Amino acid sequence: MMEVASGAWTEVFEASEQSEAEEALLGGSTLTLAPLVVDTHTVRRSQPILIAPNRAKGVDSLCSSVPTIPNPFPELCSPSKSPVLTSSYPPQPSDKYLIKVYGEDNHSRSVWIPSGSTAREVCHLLVHTAHCSDQENWALLELHPSLGLERCLEDHEVVLEVQGTWSLKGDTRFMFCKNYAKYEFFRKPTLFFPESMISDSADVSKGMTSSDLIQNLLKSGTCPEIQGFLHVKESSRKAWKKVYFFLRRSGLYSSSKGSSKEPRHLQYVADLEDLNVYVVVNSRKLYGAPSDFTFCIKPSRNPMRVQDLKILCAESEQTRTCWTSAFRLFKHGNQLQCNYQLSKSALKRTDESRLRDGKAQSEASLVAMDFSGKAGGRVIANPTEAMSAEREEGRAWRRREALRCSLPNLTSNPRPSSIHKTQPWFHGGVSRREAQRIIEKQGLVDGMFLIRESQQHAQCFVLSLCHKLKTKHYLVIPCEDGGRKYFTMDDGETLFIDLLQLVEFHQINRGILPVCLKHPCVCVAL
Repeated sequence: MMEVASGAWTEVFEASEQSEAEEALLGGSTLTLAPLVVDTHTVRRSQPILIAPNRAKGVDSLCSSVPTIPNPFPELCSPSKSPVLTSSYPPQPSDKYLIKVYGEDNHSRSVWIPSGSTAREVCHLLVHTAHCSDQENWALLELHPSLGLERCLEDHEVVLEVQGTWSLKGDTRFMFCKNYAKYEFFRKPTLFFPESMISDSADVSKGMTSSDLIQNLLKSGTCPEIQGFLHVKESSRKAWKKVYFFLRRSGLYSSSKGSSKEPRHLQYVADLEDLNVYVVVNSRKLYGAPSDFTFCIKPSRNPMRVQDLKILCAESEQTRTCWTSAFRLFKHGNQLQCNYQLSKSALKRTDESRLRDGKAQSEASLVAMDFSGKAGGRVIANPTEAMSAEREEGRAWRRREALRCSLPNLTSNPRPSSIHKTQPWFHGGVSRREAQRIIEKQGLVDGMFLIRESQQHAQCFVLSLCHKLKTKHYLVIPCEDGGRKYFTMDDGETLFIDLLQLVEFHQINRGILPVCLKHPCVCVAL
């Protein structure tokens, strides 16, 4: 049958004699021809075609007519059943995430951690990974190299939550290193919180001294109110302004009129619940700070931007440490006390296990003894007598060592003079500033030390030692006596055949040092 219209024409064919198979294959017998030439006066635009959801069901007849071809390699189409794929790439659990942690040698290691892992748990994982000898006094640092900022994560902080606040385009990283000073203010609170910085508004009217007040407050997980002058960098200018600040439980305030603490002169600066405190490295070059003792506060949940930083500068390291420790205590409160007790109990268990092996690890286990009597040894309880016994033991050690060195060397394998290069406390030719940075990063605690090559005196070494939040440097000079080479720090009064002997001696005897060598600065390679 054919239909002819005046304008467009359509031709329709009806196939009545087709077989049933052909009809099923074609799906119909109607063929419609659209016009090839359209009217120039009317424009016909294409319209969207609505595809019914059940159209695929109607094509089953077309698909069923095509014979199926068996798959010769079913294991390649099913990764779950492929022994090659499953053995090459083991699937990771869905609740674990990959993070990258750097060591102090700038080498990194990627580790899988559960989603709720805290900084303490990640440190223990890295301790086993790096085969470290001790379990405690490790820390995970958050570094922002381009901004010169770093901070030590608290033991209870969730690592992935901290990483979630980072900018994708930044250079922020985690670093794994030693830190002996995380809870040092609990052990020596009067050193970290001097009386001059305790606010007069604190309750000292009950006959308590400032040290007693600090002890009671730290036991309850709180902190006394802190006050003092700080240099603050103005956001729109490069100049620094000296302002009097007050750190209270309700927040950080600045005084608009000198050191006045009247409410009408106080200006609210920051909320302690929603901020993190960072130490600023190389602050003179990056921010033009008046001193090197710079720190900053930033909202914890905001990305790291320069305009969000509140940069502050103190006059000394003790002042900066006091402010940063107070910020931590006010923010985390009793949680820091719990972290400290947990770390102390873990360290005590480690010491007890080593003592069972016959190795004394703590200085508290060393006592002064007197073996001059006939009834055996006795413990020297008098401190003055103990100090005189220490000096006498030092002089006796010098005499024995001088006699031993005067004898001919009968050992077939003498100890090499470069044995110090294999020791963890030797840091090569680092500069004086870098040595101070290493000690600050690993904790400003008494007895922290390292030995480095002197950059000003040839063939000499420098012992860098921390005492009362300050780093002191002692020159180790080589000398000759009787044709042999020695090292000395006291103009030849005490001679050491190498640096290892010097360190071992001063780990027990102070000598000319203000404190014995206790904690070596180590550089862990991940």
